[in-house]
Amino acid sequence: MSAARASALALLIGLVAAGCATPAPDSRLADSAGGGATTGVVFDDENRNGLRDAGEPGVPGVAVSNGRDVVQSDSAGRYSLRVGEEAIVFVIKPRGWMTPVDENGIPHFAYVHKPLGSPPYLRYPGLAPTGPLPASIDFPLHPSDPSEEGERFTMILFGDPQPYTLEQVDFVGRAVVEELLGSDAAFGMTLGDVVGDDLALFTPLNQVIGRIGVPWYNVPGNHDVNYRATSDLHSDETWERVYGPTTYAFQWGAVHFIVLDDVIYAGANPDGSPGGYRGGLMPAQLEFVRGYLRLVPEDELVVVAMHIPLSGEGRHAFPQRRELLEALSSHPHTLSLSAHTHFQSQTFFGAEDGYTGSEFHHHLNHATVSGSWWLGERDLEGIPIATMRDGTPKGYSWIDFDGNRYRVRFKAARRPADYQMTIHAPGAVASAESGSAEIVVNVFAGNEKTRVEMRLGKDAPWIPLEREPGKDPFYVALRASERASVEASGRRPLPPPIDSPHRWVGRLPARAPIGTRVLEVRATDMYGDVHVAHRIIRVE
Repeated sequence: MSAARASALALLIGLVAAGCATPAPDSRLADSAGGGATTGVVFDDENRNGLRDAGEPGVPGVAVSNGRDVVQSDSAGRYSLRVGEEAIVFVIKPRGWMTPVDENGIPHFAYVHKPLGSPPYLRYPGLAPTGPLPASIDFPLHPSDPSEEGERFTMILFGDPQPYTLEQVDFVGRAVVEELLGSDAAFGMTLGDVVGDDLALFTPLNQVIGRIGVPWYNVPGNHDVNYRATSDLHSDETWERVYGPTTYAFQWGAVHFIVLDDVIYAGANPDGSPGGYRGGLMPAQLEFVRGYLRLVPEDELVVVAMHIPLSGEGRHAFPQRRELLEALSSHPHTLSLSAHTHFQSQTFFGAEDGYTGSEFHHHLNHATVSGSWWLGERDLEGIPIATMRDGTPKGYSWIDFDGNRYRVRFKAARRPADYQMTIHAPGAVASAESGSAEIVVNVFAGNEKTRVEMRLGKDAPWIPLEREPGKDPFYVALRASERASVEASGRRPLPPPIDSPHRWVGRLPARAPIGTRVLEVRATDMYGDVHVAHRIIRVE
């Protein structure tokens, strides 16, 4: 790499040389109030060297932000923004253009201004001092491939890979990355807890995920913070060195993605041990959302990505949920994504929750790559089965976009694509008692809009099942079966089961005909896709 290109990448939060912003006390983001100003140019980097060379034109109408304010570049590509003494300034990738990405697919689209550098007491390093604010902060873009950024594209969605060791980094590679090699997805995203507390694992994990070969965006989680930070103020120093802003946005095709850091860290305890955290947003983040949405055409899809779900209640409630949903109400096509809980659930928010943009706002609290934290018995190849406590297998999803429409497809790791449910049924039942035989179906990506039916034999009528949250019987049995090995090894057991929100229950027909029968179950999801599974039952 040339010295000039290395310098340019440093300006774009390129690895160790770039600075890391200390957010303002009330925002964790650049606080534009009471600071100076910065200017720069968004330009077409025709030779892709990261520098604005003579003759390279500015790109007009591109959004640039300090994490609170959002402005657009003028006809010459120039912008101006207020900044505080420390700041993160970033460009919002527009449709048809792409920012630089590194060898692992991590996009670089920000300048982190940190004159004095990160605090020295942090366990994991932040950034070296950046010195004075540059005279011009310029952002290179290059035209994206039209075949990769049309109306239709697909993204890969991960929740919580959360490796605590290098062995678990290898599990991520073997469990999910290997089957994604050569993917034709446009890009991927991880919904937080990229790693499990050891921030030195950012780089080896990036190297593994980077082998998929697509740009990869990341959302910060509560296990991605620098725990020695004395407050939330400095908890993201290492994240900013590796990934850049914790709150940002980008556009792909006709879809606008807004990434929000919704983890508020309380700071280390007096003895230096990790402190607590809570979910929520700061005022600057809400201003950023509102400011960016003013630039988004009303008929285009807005996707908000975060780590801690909007759907929490009680002590897990999301305090700014109504404010965020009210802000999103300016647009009728919205979706939000989270992870964190290590089970899969979906919520539909309406007017009573503050969302009035259309009939509902769909929130997907996504399954995790690590399943139940890489716990449980290992399969024949030594990878933890790690089924989640709602009975969902570890895995990931594809999201297909077509204009302002979307479709989510869950994929269980190391299983066929059509493995979408489990059926718990008796292996044999007496015909006289078949009407009392309970059938339990767990549709991993099911929700209240999913229709589940069954029939005993291909010519039998379909019988609807009722959605009835409860414990997954297979997970209950799995956890009981590992008890002896857990006690013998002293390892951490799988977590207790929870009531799965995507469980359906029904009963076999009364006096079912004698013989070996095929129980067929079909689940029709909210997108109209039909998933089918079978069980063999002997009727005696």
